Amino acid sequence: MRGPSFNRVIPNMLTMLGLCAGLSGIRFGLEHRFSHAAVALLIAACIDGLDGRIARMLHGTSRFGAEFDSLSDFVCFGVAPSFLLFLWSLDHSGRYAFVPCVMFTVCMALRLARFNASLDDEEKPEYSYNFFTGVPAPAGAGLAMFPIFLGLECKKLGWENLEAFARAPIVAAVSLALTAALLVSTLPVWSFKNFKIPSPYVLPLMLGTGIYAAVLVADPWGALAAAGVIYLAMLPFSRRSFHRLRAEAEAMSEDVEEDVPESSSRPTLQPEQRA
Repeated sequence: MRGPSFNRVIPNMLTMLGLCAGLSGIRFGLEHRFSHAAVALLIAACIDGLDGRIARMLHGTSRFGAEFDSLSDFVCFGVAPSFLLFLWSLDHSGRYAFVPCVMFTVCMALRLARFNASLDDEEKPEYSYNFFTGVPAPAGAGLAMFPIFLGLECKKLGWENLEAFARAPIVAAVSLALTAALLVSTLPVWSFKNFKIPSPYVLPLMLGTGIYAAVLVADPWGALAAAGVIYLAMLPFSRRSFHRLRAEAEAMSEDVEEDVPESSSRPTLQPEQRA
């Protein structure tokens, strides 16, 4: 039999499942089951974080898979969050209420297109591979859906005033607009793909991850809302780390240029020129 091996099909199957999860989130939003919609998008985000790594492990990477993954990300993290927030609080807020939704979706498309174009850039410095340019798509979707997470948590706790604040149209509009700006910005953001962890911090990190997983199961909406706040608080440190690495790289390149002997920089004379 001729055809691609099963290893090359598994990552695309995972991407398809993530796309189905994002579409299911849109369906749950139409039914105003926002908790189910949020869970569906969370599943899509988890699958998006796994399919690329599994493809590299199984040596199943392909151009088709990369394009399919990008289109799935646009639907799950570009269309679904703005659609859910429109149904959450913006659908009865006037003719301009849809503008933040369009802004977010367009900026997500631009962010994904810029990411795909950067894959062919072979002149990037090595330190830049540890950073995204702008907030990545799954994180942007999570930040945009902060009002939904906050509203669901307040509804569970019975905080009616704070729940009404989370459902205010201005809150959803601001969340969409600010996240859209972060998506298309040039802000360097940690990618965590090649992030090195010092040995003394490995066990505390694993312990903290286990604690957060327990909190996520016990109180998912509060944990997701807190994760959004923590992620925003990390952005200034990510920017500072990028500029520090760039300064160190530029200093090293200047030192290398100074160490080159002057004789090697002189042009070699041809026989005609020597005569």
